[in-house]
Amino acid sequence: MKLLFIIICTLTSALVIFQSCKTKANNLDILNLPTEYRTYNDFLKTVEFFNSADGKLAYIDKGSGPVILLMHGVPTSCWLYRKIIPQLVKNGYRVIAPDMLGFGASDKPEGYEIYSDENMAKRTLALMDYLKIENWAQVFHDGGGLWTWSMLKQDPSRINQIFMLNTIVYEAGFKPPIRMKPGKIAGLFARMYTSKAGQKIVLDQTFKQGVNKSKVVTNEMLRGYKKPFIKNGHGAIYYFFTQTDKPIEDFSELHRSLDIPTTVIWGKNDVILVWENIKDKVMANFNLSEKDIHVIDGKHFIQEEQPGLIAEIILKDMKGR
Repeated sequence: MKLLFIIICTLTSALVIFQSCKTKANNLDILNLPTEYRTYNDFLKTVEFFNSADGKLAYIDKGSGPVILLMHGVPTSCWLYRKIIPQLVKNGYRVIAPDMLGFGASDKPEGYEIYSDENMAKRTLALMDYLKIENWAQVFHDGGGLWTWSMLKQDPSRINQIFMLNTIVYEAGFKPPIRMKPGKIAGLFARMYTSKAGQKIVLDQTFKQGVNKSKVVTNEMLRGYKKPFIKNGHGAIYYFFTQTDKPIEDFSELHRSLDIPTTVIWGKNDVILVWENIKDKVMANFNLSEKDIHVIDGKHFIQEEQPGLIAEIILKDMKGR
């Protein structure tokens, strides 16, 4: 009986250790991150600025080697990639992660069309010109897909590899919780992002419902997403949500014209961007095989849930090509 008890205890301990190692491999512990990535205030100290024609763009520029551009979506910022950036840098890549105009630490000017996909793309290309970067791999999430497609339309020669992370590709896969026309109701909704009371409704719930496990959503994580919107951060939000009232442009022709390596990394439980609804069309238009597709455990904000696994896939496919 004593021997059986020892065996059970040993097996239990081994299982706990295995699960712990597995979890750390896929979900980087915050304590393993460099100090500047642990709090939003420290993160802001690493930010640099580019004076675009429409306002200052904040961006992270770390490491050296082949360049990877990380594009956030809505309603996030480059803070979304804080757990992934150090992994890419450590493995020999230069990482550029901008805050798009209207998001994060970037300026938030008044205007409507200033936040169009075309203008977002134009400013990002201008940033890369400023940094004297000719070519790069691009990782993008959520609304970052719309900005990426516009970048590729404006200059298809710059991006030499793409990684889609739960992003907007085709109308069939886009299921926003609400669609809005320009007007007072949309304006009131967008302004909820700028007050602490409103943020508890729109941002807290967005992130808690956008991950499989609520424990991923920490106060510091939320602080990094909420602080930039306080007071005047509604312009880009208003533009994005009032565009949902009409169908997404069909980018099929653009996608079929691309001849660049493509990898898909997608949270399987995302209810806003549904992979199964667009899988066949994406695979056909991008000429992908199953080995190019990674449907992983997670919902919408997979960078918060599976940063280690995402970094591992990116590194593997970067080196493999």
